[in-house]
Amino acid sequence: RRSSDLAEEKHKELFEELVKRFKVEYHAGGSTQNSVKVAQWMIQTPHRVATFFGCIGTDTFGEILKKKAEEAHVDAHYYEQAEQRTGTCAACITGDNRSLVANLAAANCYSKEKHLDVEENWKLVEKARVYYIAGFFLTVSPDSILKVATQSSEKNKLFSLNLSAPFISQFFKEPLMKVMPYVDILFGNETEAAAFAREQGFETDDIKEIARKAQALPKVNTKRQRIVVFTQGEEDTIVATVDKVVVYPVIEIDQDKIVDTNGAGDRKST
Repeated sequence: RRSSDLAEEKHKELFEELVKRFKVEYHAGGSTQNSVKVAQWMIQTPHRVATFFGCIGTDTFGEILKKKAEEAHVDAHYYEQAEQRTGTCAACITGDNRSLVANLAAANCYSKEKHLDVEENWKLVEKARVYYIAGFFLTVSPDSILKVATQSSEKNKLFSLNLSAPFISQFFKEPLMKVMPYVDILFGNETEAAAFAREQGFETDDIKEIARKAQALPKVNTKRQRIVVFTQGEEDTIVATVDKVVVYPVIEIDQDKIVDTNGAGDRKST
């Protein structure tokens, strides 16, 4: 069946059991890292142009993650800590169905003071021209997001954010709206857009109107007008700019050509 769940205590042994019982494939995953990988793939050369910050544990899965990021030519700089194990997501694919179980673990342990604020890491941030952060990170280190976002705005660089999930707009509304004035490109899907509209009091369920209202929210850097991109699976993609809302039909492909839908939304943000 199709499902997506956060790991509970009963799931903790699932990941090692899958490794023992099945032939598994490893990928450097996570919402933002998926997008960064595709950005590097699109760039091709030079390698290691796309830089990623995140948090891992000092364990086997952490070593695998570093190796897979390197194979994807991503310039990954992880904050490594020993309190939590590296986050993992088990994906079981049967036909066109997928079941996911995610154990966030170390992904929730990122430290602004111990990683982002470190001079050598912050120099990498200053060197970048385009930034992409998933809304999920608002649950971990909103101060890190704000530091990157304000620097981006001051230097007239491009800062993008993904709404990530309906619960971000619902339960992390305050940190989300502190970041919003710095967002140059806002991504989301139809359910995330609907949740955002409800929380913002937009009083509409028309996704085109939601995109227009989100685009018009206050913005610090007026040199860059905000762009809002809302996907709807196989339905039209909605793009709102300062003066218009454009609808882009999704190109249909044969089902037998679809290998794996994992990370499809993350990749579209690229």
